[in-house]
Amino acid sequence: MISNQLSLVRRELWEHRAIYIAPLVIALVMSLMSLTGQVTISAFGHEVDLAIIGASSAGEIERQAAITAILMVFTSIFALGAWILMIFYSLDALYAERRDKSILFWRSLPVTDAETVISKLLTAVLVIPLTAFAFVVVTHLLNLILWSIWLSIQGGDAGHLLWSAAPLFDNWAATLIIAVAMPLWLSPLIGWFLFVSVFTRRSPLLIAFLPMFVVPMLEKMVSSTSLFWDAIFVRSVRPPLFKGIDVSRIFDEDNFQIAADTASLLAKIDLARFLSSPSMWLGLVVCGLFTTAAIYIRRYRDES
Repeated sequence: MISNQLSLVRRELWEHRAIYIAPLVIALVMSLMSLTGQVTISAFGHEVDLAIIGASSAGEIERQAAITAILMVFTSIFALGAWILMIFYSLDALYAERRDKSILFWRSLPVTDAETVISKLLTAVLVIPLTAFAFVVVTHLLNLILWSIWLSIQGGDAGHLLWSAAPLFDNWAATLIIAVAMPLWLSPLIGWFLFVSVFTRRSPLLIAFLPMFVVPMLEKMVSSTSLFWDAIFVRSVRPPLFKGIDVSRIFDEDNFQIAADTASLLAKIDLARFLSSPSMWLGLVVCGLFTTAAIYIRRYRDES
């Protein structure tokens, strides 16, 4: 079972090269933009010198907060790209094999329909976000090296300004938790996309998203409830993974500096609350129901 799953996941990586090409492109584009920005800023020599002096005299927490904010911009773009990739992969995973009739070949192999569908679910929920996380780490390191070279050219101390203040472990640990937790939270939508992918004969994107907009609108028109709206849209933007941010605690007025936990992403994550959320486990049940339905349809649908 495990060996079959590993082989099937390798098959997904082989057939869907966008899983690693898309984050690679994002990494290259963002690194080039960062390099271009450094070249552009270098033209303002006097202002750059003042900024370096100001950053050198700032506290370590302030430098950590600034670096965290910059690194989070990179991470956010990777997260958006991974979510878009998960959507298109899930909608294409079971649809493409019927469109090009390759399903007939894969059915001739000693692999069950359940193993095949589960491998595609695991690819969407785990492989895509973990691949994006790996590229996030590489992009962070690459850009820190580029910034170090630029700072050295400008006369700044890269070791003091960047590497001693960069909360890399904190950022990467928080990013890894988010990369694993968010697909689990959004798993009902991924299960729905796989279900659409296995039964639709054309336009899976339209078939998947049309009910997601029409059903909540009809619910609002015929009743005062918002069950489907909350399940689709509110769920997408309000995961119980993050602690509430108290704006009044961001700045420590007594010491005239940023609060110590402001620069820590791990401090903003409430993993216990996430794991104890009934909505998270209910979402996994819904994902399991959609996945079971996809297995059933793939098993008994005649593609000959």
